[in-house]
Amino acid sequence: MKTMVTGSDSNLLPTGHARIESMEMRGIVKRFPGVLAVDHVDFDVHAGEVHALLGENGAGKSTLMKVLYGLYQPNEGEILINGQHATIKSPADAIAQGIGMVHQHFMLVPSLTVAENVALGLRSSREPLLDLDTVAQRIVELAKTYGLQVDPLAPVWQLAVGEQQRVEIIKALYRGAALLILDEPTAVLTPQEVDDLFGTLRQMVRDGHALIFISHKLHEVLAISDRVTVLRDGRKVGEIPTREATKESLARMMVGREVVFRYERSAVQVGPPLLKVENLWARSDRNTDALRGVNLEIRAGEILGLAGVSGNGQRELAEALFGLRPATQGRVLIAGDDVTGKDPTALNRLGMSYIPEERMIDGVITDFTVAENLILQTHGDRPFSSSIFLRPGQIARRCTQLIENFNIRTPSQETLIKSLSGGNIQKLVLARELSRNPRVLIAAQPTRGVDIGATEYIHQRLLDQRAKGTATLLISEDLDEIMALADRIAVIYEGEIVGVVDRNEATVEQLGLMMAGVHAGQT
Repeated sequence: MKTMVTGSDSNLLPTGHARIESMEMRGIVKRFPGVLAVDHVDFDVHAGEVHALLGENGAGKSTLMKVLYGLYQPNEGEILINGQHATIKSPADAIAQGIGMVHQHFMLVPSLTVAENVALGLRSSREPLLDLDTVAQRIVELAKTYGLQVDPLAPVWQLAVGEQQRVEIIKALYRGAALLILDEPTAVLTPQEVDDLFGTLRQMVRDGHALIFISHKLHEVLAISDRVTVLRDGRKVGEIPTREATKESLARMMVGREVVFRYERSAVQVGPPLLKVENLWARSDRNTDALRGVNLEIRAGEILGLAGVSGNGQRELAEALFGLRPATQGRVLIAGDDVTGKDPTALNRLGMSYIPEERMIDGVITDFTVAENLILQTHGDRPFSSSIFLRPGQIARRCTQLIENFNIRTPSQETLIKSLSGGNIQKLVLARELSRNPRVLIAAQPTRGVDIGATEYIHQRLLDQRAKGTATLLISEDLDEIMALADRIAVIYEGEIVGVVDRNEATVEQLGLMMAGVHAGQT
């Protein structure tokens, strides 16, 4: 394996191609059938800075960067690197020019090790043999310099999400990236992992890298960037030095109106318990105890927020409650009826809805249309089917209603779901799950990876369900989200509930201690 990055630990910029002092995109246009995704956008970045690209989902951020990375070809416009015209027709061309990209959905092979993923696609210096020892050594060097600690010999499937992202960054650096595009890099990270990532990015900037930071999280943009460019509906609506920006001004640029950051919570008459979890145990994918005697109770008209650092049993709890993971011990009750072990179809019929953490894996079928995804769980019921035949007219009428009611932006009902933005896919999942008027709602990371406008919308919908008397379990790693929506807050640590506190009495400091394993009585 020929290492493509050389130099001292204080300067790991590539030597295989010229240093990128500046990159400029001029008048970029990208059209898809029926959609003008990028409309004559200018954008630039310089060595030693972080230029944030901000906008709602579907605003054109990722499309613009995929043009720069060679995944898409522009219909109009040009790209200049160090003032010279650059032809980028593929990711290989981009890499050769010194451009790397870390995608929102990681491009890793889970069954391979870290070193094997980094080496994938590159020629070995000892063909036909591999020289993974050399690759592993270089990974350790990069990890040390940039604070990207990861075991080169660990299989990727064993790594936490934050560690997988470090592998993606190491892959780009190994290939000599002088300009790095980070597409929603914090969407799946905990607050602690975000802090670690920002430390890495600041070191890269000090070493002379140029960074493009795609995001919709305003506080993170304000914390890490030097400049901010805002896109809306495929157009550039403004560029501003970060020091002159505020959360409110950026939000206004993004959505074209004032954005609500604090919600009016109406008084709700709390009813009887609708969901009870008693001494629930469940195993993880690695066959260890992921849940260890979980006890929870959620009443009608109440939102119970579940806080915790990623990987402490949140996903396993949601799956166990919705019949996707067997419980090894304990009970789940809906309105007093024991539903432990029932499958999702039965739980749907009993009044439980589920917004999954991984919408692209568990929430939708990406090769199905919008309409097909909206009726996934009800296509066999009246009025959508008659005997063994679907009724297209009834399906179309229902889908039109849901698309309008939940403000899902899609060219048509027949559009493939994978063509929609993340925020609109999440709205679709929300529409499908809430349209059944559930008694119990499990909402796992409902706003992960969606923009500020969609987040505001989803939050309001969850509060609407609360007003209707739904018992909601809100699982989130965003403490601001939990503090804004929950009536009570439970904290999970290593599969155990370490405490439940009233939202009006909870503090971020107290919750932080509980997330570190300190029981409520000890705080």
